Amino acid sequence: MITRPAIFKWRQTEPGLILCAVRWYLRYSLSLRDVEELLEERGLDVDHTTVWRWVQYYGPELEQRLRRHLKPTNKSWRVDETYVRVKGRWCYLYRAIDSRGATIDFLLSAFRDADAAKRLFRKALSDRSHPQPRVINTDLAPIYSCAIPDSKKEGTLRNRCRHRPVQYLNNILEQDHRAIKRRVNAKQGFREFQAARRTIQGYEAIHMIRKGQVRWVAGDDLLRQIQFIDNLFELAA
Repeated sequence: MITRPAIFKWRQTEPGLILCAVRWYLRYSLSLRDVEELLEERGLDVDHTTVWRWVQYYGPELEQRLRRHLKPTNKSWRVDETYVRVKGRWCYLYRAIDSRGATIDFLLSAFRDADAAKRLFRKALSDRSHPQPRVINTDLAPIYSCAIPDSKKEGTLRNRCRHRPVQYLNNILEQDHRAIKRRVNAKQGFREFQAARRTIQGYEAIHMIRKGQVRWVAGDDLLRQIQFIDNLFELAA
């Protein structure tokens, strides 16, 4: 008798199909009803609200389990924010990548202010795979001119970290935003802030895998990526 991993306990659906549905939703620009129809093609009658609950539970879990398998990022950061609509109002998704395009971290905030930027720095540097930055490149927004010196005073950033407000150097980050925004736009916004945060955790996790940030998993090897995700959740190959 095959033992189910504890995280799938009490789920009536086969764990492999649950992960398949979550992976489809997070990887492609699909709606919940699109995933419902794809599962129906595989003989599984699941309501789209059930798919939503799976995404809410397993998306953040995927992001957390993924972290210890990521390659280290470099010391040249690009930081910026993009807009995400939540319950009819604009919120702000702060994102940081390195000069090679590897995701460092992200933070969804209801406000566009220095406090949110400082939280992003603290969150990013709490992960051992991210060394202290040598330079942080931003646009000309004044919030970073406050957030970076304040973070140095708090000890989050080292004093020798340089702030470089040069707009064009963030083009790589603007391009990177688009991969996340495509998935957000396909869902036509979010209805609740915490649900948005959990879903974006899943988007970012899959995006890191697709960019080849996982050790020994190439960004263009789809089958190896699927196997890696299954292994994260202790599913037999």
